[in-house]
Amino acid sequence: MTKSCDNAVILFARDPVLGQVKTRLSPFLDNETILALYTCFLHDSLDKIRQVENADLFVGVTPSNQSGFFTGIQGSDIRLFVQEGKDLGDKMRQAIQDRFADGYEKAVIIGSDSPSLPVSYIKRALGSDKDLVLGPSTDGGYYLIGMRGKVVEVFDGVSWGTQKVLRETCAHLEQDEAELELLPVWYDIDGPEDLKFFQTHLQLIEQAGLGKAGETGKFLDKISLSG
Repeated sequence: MTKSCDNAVILFARDPVLGQVKTRLSPFLDNETILALYTCFLHDSLDKIRQVENADLFVGVTPSNQSGFFTGIQGSDIRLFVQEGKDLGDKMRQAIQDRFADGYEKAVIIGSDSPSLPVSYIKRALGSDKDLVLGPSTDGGYYLIGMRGKVVEVFDGVSWGTQKVLRETCAHLEQDEAELELLPVWYDIDGPEDLKFFQTHLQLIEQAGLGKAGETGKFLDKISLSG
């Protein structure tokens, strides 16, 4: 597939392999249920990026496409690549660098742990004229990172997987003199309490006519989260 526009949207995802995804949900849920749930996250996240107009779509998978889940999307409207780097920061830098090397003017990465994320937030990131766009999440990290024209070096020395991620990332900006735009706060789903909140939030979103619950919402309706 050749480049068709100036924007690149990248979904970072884990290969859905039993026992290797959303491990913080164990033992609250059994591994088979967790795998099925994460597969729903992926379906909803893929559906979400497909709603973004005027952007070429990519999925960066880690550690590989061993499960074959992503094989079906190749050759369609989404391009697949394997994340490269020693940590999350390395992997994001490389993915953004590669898109700029391909000739894209803007690159946005989202994770697969926010399947209820409004598409409008991704579109807002693509429409920003700032050097760096971050979508802050309630756990102290970010659910989206976007850059324009060049890589802003905000990846080194960040305590990935902690509540310091957003703060440490923003601290780099003062050294780089890059302009930042912050999107509205959203949330990731990591542990059991996140999942319970997410189920309630999905129901409210649907009742308010603000969106559909998607595959994840349908799946959650079939299982018990009372544990």
